[in-house]
This record gives sequence, structure tokens and C-alpha cells, in this order.
Amino acid sequence: MIRSAGIATFVLCAFAATAAHADTACGLGAGVIAAVQSKLKTVVNLSDGNGGIFTPNRMWSAIVDRQGVLCSVISTAEFAPKLDVWPGSREIAIAKAGTANDFSNNALPLSTANLYAPTQPGGSLYGLNNSNPFNPADLALSKPAVGKTPGGIITFGGGVALYNNGQVIGALGVSGDSSCADHAIAFRMRKLSGFDKTPPGVAPDKTDNIIYAPSGMAPTGFEQPHCFASDLTPQQIETIPSH
Repeated sequence: MIRSAGIATFVLCAFAATAAHADTACGLGAGVIAAVQSKLKTVVNLSDGNGGIFTPNRMWSAIVDRQGVLCSVISTAEFAPKLDVWPGSREIAIAKAGTANDFSNNALPLSTANLYAPTQPGGSLYGLNNSNPFNPADLALSKPAVGKTPGGIITFGGGVALYNNGQVIGALGVSGDSSCADHAIAFRMRKLSGFDKTPPGVAPDKTDNIIYAPSGMAPTGFEQPHCFASDLTPQQIETIPSH
């Protein structure tokens, strides 16, 4: 009897754990997804190249809903097939979207760029990168993970939360260039799509824009180091050039 009860308890707990992590359909409407993802082609072809390595930028772009379900993942190869994109950036884009969603709310938006310094050794969030690990089954390029909850944590530029009526509805993550350019692309895609009405953030202008550490100094607070001399300033990121 005791053994049977133990087995029953184990089965019930396992079922509950499975149900709690069950994948569900994306909670974002098709219109929201299209509004954001349609801006990828525009932004990667901007005249300033987003301060990146490649012109045009070669990117993956991923969107998750508020529950972390992957709603969409696309790449610039869909409209520029001759420009190959780093395969490893697919997972990074997904993780950036998940991270921005995980750690933003209706009181404080945090881009993945804002999380760089506090997750370094000695930082107040050191160890965060070991939380919410990827589900390895969702990483294969040949196996679409849309509708799944891949997880993953990335704490450098390229992920921003999406806001509607002051509430987080999900997040956008992009990857394929320097992390500084990735941030510029995500920030601009969100702005052009209209899901950028965030509550006050940690940047000097009260947004979740990137904050660069002074040259030669270790990042502190919510800063991230510069990537290259071509990096756009935060002010340039917020000013989208003609295209």
C-alpha cells in the first residue's frame, strides 16, 4: 500500500510538472507579429547600417509572447537569400526575446543590453545566465520551435520587450551582427511598429536604450561595453534615418 501510494504520488507530481510547462499556442495576434517582423527588412537596410559589421545587416528576428511561447522566427535570408546569416544567431535571437520578456514588466523595461553589467562576476544579478536554460529539443534549425517555449537567457544587446497600453505583451530578439548593432535594430523595429511606449527605464532618457560604459572602464550599473568604433550612440539609435 505504501509503495503504491508513493508511485501514485510520483505520477501525479510528474503530471503536474508537465502540465505546468506544457507548450501552448502563441498569445499574440497575427497582426502584432506582422507589424513587428515586417520592420526587419526596413531596418537592416537603413543608411547608417545600424553601426554594424555588415551592410545590410544579416539577422535573425524572433518574437515571444508574455508566456515565453515562440510566436515567430524569421531571417533576412527570406528576402535576401544571397546573404547568409549565422546559424548560431537563431537561438541567440530567441533567447534575447525570452530574456527581455522575462525581466521586463509594467513598472520597468529592461533590454538585454541593460542586463550586461549586473550579470557579470560581482554584479547583483550574477548567475542569471544559468537560469531558464534552453530546451535542447527546440534548438535544431531543421525543427521549427514556433509554438514551443524554448527558454534561454542572453544578457547582451538585441532584446527588447514589446509594450501595448503600458503592459508587456511579449518581446523581440534579434541577432546576427555585433550586439550593439543588434540592440539598435531591435530598438528601431519596435519603434517603427509602435510597441515602444514603455514605462520609465534605466537609461538617462528614461528608456531601455543601451548605456555604454566609458571607454577603458568596466561596465557598471546597467551599462554594456562598446562593440566597435562604428557603434551608434543612443541618440542616433532613437533617430531613425531615411531609407
